[in-house]
Amino acid sequence: MSARQLLKRNTVICVAGMTACGKSTAARRLAERYGLKYVSGGTALKELAIRMGYRAQERGWWETTEGKRFLERRLRDFRFDKQVDTELLRWAERGNVVLDSWTMPWLFKKGFKIWIEVSPQERVRRLVSRDKISMREAEKAIREKDGKTKRIYERLYGFKLGGDFSPFDLVLDTELLSANETFETLSLVIDRLVLKKESR
Repeated sequence: MSARQLLKRNTVICVAGMTACGKSTAARRLAERYGLKYVSGGTALKELAIRMGYRAQERGWWETTEGKRFLERRLRDFRFDKQVDTELLRWAERGNVVLDSWTMPWLFKKGFKIWIEVSPQERVRRLVSRDKISMREAEKAIREKDGKTKRIYERLYGFKLGGDFSPFDLVLDTELLSANETFETLSLVIDRLVLKKESR
């Protein structure tokens, strides 16, 4: 039986990590490799923002002034996050999905859960490269987004994002890994642990 066939047995893989750690790239590539649906909590929040009149289509929108305003709004009103998380839970229950989400490792009790760990300094460097902004802008963006995002989820659900790793089956430090090396490492782990477990 192929890896693709095995992973279509209602498999759920959750990928999480702080801003600019590479989680979205890794999650999309894993979904493609194993023939699973890719669903992003960040994308769902942006789509919600667009429906509310925000111009959230551009890359790096979360780091813009408008993106920061929406983050502040989420901090004051948890309805947006609850709405997105309800939809993500529906995807998780259906199975056959890779979830790119900060919340699902805590809210969904099943699945294989991955945390990608990268230092703040390296994440700043990656954000500079990704969004073509200055080091100072990247440092400020990450500091603000990390702080407010952590406060949202601690107030809403009670968990400490970036501090509590208890839900995770794998914590992978990718500080010195390229995007390809990260993807290959995660694929190897999934082949060995998830596929082996599901084929028993």
